Amino acid sequence: MLLKAFKIIALVFSSFVLLAALYLWTPDKSKAELEKIYGSPNNAYISALGVNLYYQDTGNTKNPIPILFLHGFGSSLQTWDAWSRALSHDYRVISVDLPGFGLTGEDPSGIYTDQRSVEVLEAFLKVLQIPKVVIVGNSMGGKFAWQFAARYPNQVEKLVLISPDGYASHGIEYGKKSEVPAIAQLYRYFFSKTFLAMNLEPAYANPKSLNDDLVNRYYDLMLAPGVRGAILDRMQQTVLQDPVPSLASIQVPTLLIWGEKDAFIPIGNSNDYLKVMPNAKRVSLPNIGHLPQEEQPTIGLAVLKEFL
Repeated sequence: MLLKAFKIIALVFSSFVLLAALYLWTPDKSKAELEKIYGSPNNAYISALGVNLYYQDTGNTKNPIPILFLHGFGSSLQTWDAWSRALSHDYRVISVDLPGFGLTGEDPSGIYTDQRSVEVLEAFLKVLQIPKVVIVGNSMGGKFAWQFAARYPNQVEKLVLISPDGYASHGIEYGKKSEVPAIAQLYRYFFSKTFLAMNLEPAYANPKSLNDDLVNRYYDLMLAPGVRGAILDRMQQTVLQDPVPSLASIQVPTLLIWGEKDAFIPIGNSNDYLKVMPNAKRVSLPNIGHLPQEEQPTIGLAVLKEFL
């Protein structure tokens, strides 16, 4: 009887676990569904080094040097929408979902190193027949922007870094892969919108800036096919290198834009860039966090326009 009772308990428990897993399971959303919500007539796909990049190309095509926007980790090209609309009157503006993010989705090569991402960007510009750009990058996109400028100096007219990543910080050392907890692998299957919102909130100086539309966009595009797996792969493959030699080699005019309330990459980090970059200047934005292009777009845009 006791054995039978244990079997019944085990069956009930297994059923409970299964039902809970089915309830919490978060499948990918279809690309077609997401394109209907977040696409536009100015958006298209283009292949570069085997990656089918999703991008937006809009504005004044007569301007010989386009602006290329690069988003941050976990984001997408839509983060630049307000700035893209405003700048399109005078400039050709291109924004792109970087490999592993948004509607670009996974890189078929499975390689998500910084070097691979920068090479894909260079191939992307070649396919578009664009010899030179102004690069604007935020956070991870800022890291790719300065890496691109260091590697392909003749292809960059000006450089704008918005709270860029690149220097070591607590728990992240040069030359070592980041330790990704094994439990993080569950994100491939279970992903809560509430959990995402909690992690996004510190990016804004004013938490009320994180409205439902923003949360829904981040959440939806995190559920684009292959994105969660690609993000985990990038985290496991990223090995930070000492940025000083590359930053010191960059000669183009460089603008650092930094929110004074940035809780992700503190404004104090900007001093590290100013020490080594020969033609860099900084503009700090009071009461703004990590994403000025979303939180208070008109303020950051005015700074960018003046630099351009």
